[in-house]
Amino acid sequence: MATSRRPGSGPAITAPESLLALKGRARRINRALAEKYPYAHAELDFRNPFELVVATVLSAQTTDVLVNQVTKILFARYPDARAMSEADPAELEVILQPTGFFRAKTRNVLALSTRLVDEYDGVVPGRLEDLVRLPGVGRKTANVVLGNAFGVPGITVDTHFGRLARRFGWTTSEDPVQIEFDVAELFEPKDWTMLSHRVVFHGRRVCHSRKPACGACPVANWCPSYGLGETDPVKAAKLLKYELAPGSEILLERLLAETHRAAEIRMESQRRLP
Repeated sequence: MATSRRPGSGPAITAPESLLALKGRARRINRALAEKYPYAHAELDFRNPFELVVATVLSAQTTDVLVNQVTKILFARYPDARAMSEADPAELEVILQPTGFFRAKTRNVLALSTRLVDEYDGVVPGRLEDLVRLPGVGRKTANVVLGNAFGVPGITVDTHFGRLARRFGWTTSEDPVQIEFDVAELFEPKDWTMLSHRVVFHGRRVCHSRKPACGACPVANWCPSYGLGETDPVKAAKLLKYELAPGSEILLERLLAETHRAAEIRMESQRRLP
């Protein structure tokens, strides 16, 4: 069963939705998100697969902004798997402390680097089955690395993606692996990686956990959860975050004008924050 609700259309109407109809609606949402966020990208800074896998492991239960600040120092001191595998745990803990759970993350990063050196000659493997065997790496991290460092399509299910996938009616599951499989059935593999970025961008900026900005949502017409949050356009606009937030018009203009430099522009804007 699917609930269809459009802005200004009155009460929701519950009606069965075929798989074909679900695919059509899901792909329309993806197209609308692509139009809204043409600058969507991986928000963790990295220059190679090793930096990305470590940064993703460190991103658990903290923000990408904070991880990017920490990894700038981390990779300057330990630029590759061999150097990091030989690091003093106490020194690593000091660097990683701002990310939270730093002792566990230190153990994971050391074990990850050691496994890469011992089994893969220090090179991050490009296969899912190998990546998920690395310490601290699950399917989510593996898909992030495959999609963004190797160009292998993957769906990254973090808390934002899972929340929106349920709100969009793409899945009813709370299990990240099942969510990944359910959503994968609705889209072509070539769309998986960018779909992940767009949905996460939307979850961070508009479709918040506690109070989504429904009245400012570009996919409201196709969202069965419309009305869960603030529907008044003026009030909803005040809930928007990051470059969509009131007062960030110049930043948004830059991102839209120079989508190829989106990551660089984002980093510049963050450095200016107090």
